[in-house]
Amino acid sequence: MFFILLQVWGGLFYLLNKLFFSMAERSSGIKIQQKARVYAWIVYLAGLPAWVFVFIMEHNWIAAAVESSGVPAMIMGLYYALKEGREKSNNKVLDYLSRFMIAFGLGLSLYDFGGLTTINQLVELGVALGFIFGTYFLAKFNSQGYFWFMLGNISAALLMMRQGYYVLMSQQLFSLILVLDAYFVRKRKEADKSSGQLQVDIDA
Repeated sequence: MFFILLQVWGGLFYLLNKLFFSMAERSSGIKIQQKARVYAWIVYLAGLPAWVFVFIMEHNWIAAAVESSGVPAMIMGLYYALKEGREKSNNKVLDYLSRFMIAFGLGLSLYDFGGLTTINQLVELGVALGFIFGTYFLAKFNSQGYFWFMLGNISAALLMMRQGYYVLMSQQLFSLILVLDAYFVRKRKEADKSSGQLQVDIDA
């Protein structure tokens, strides 16, 4: 029962995160976009403890360490969403923290398994890369974040399937659909904006 509750907790909040991101991309109103992004980061933070707990129970040290290191990026994304700004920041602290946590998680995994010996460890690397780069880029309003989330969703779904967490596996697959939707909507908007700017330049 406890494991089911963990899956529902983590899966529901992470699914809501992707749903709110998709809503933000599809909305034409600035205020609605802002609220959707704020909610997206809040539910992301709310769902994180459950995922970290699951990863630790399964000795998925790489994923657990990197998931934990994403907290600063989530807070940064929430702050930017609340401010409606796109302030530039070098984020050196975040960059160094993320690299340290990846190295730390990899070290724990190598120690626990006696080297890079399992398929799960390779899948964890996909989860880690997708999560940390996806969170970082989206916190900076960069659409590349969706691409990395796709990698993370696919890797996490595979990892959860291999370890018998089918609720979380299903959540990751549903999330992948929402991430794809958000990504293509953003790209279409960027293409329309570029073509509109080009038309203005030609007319001028």
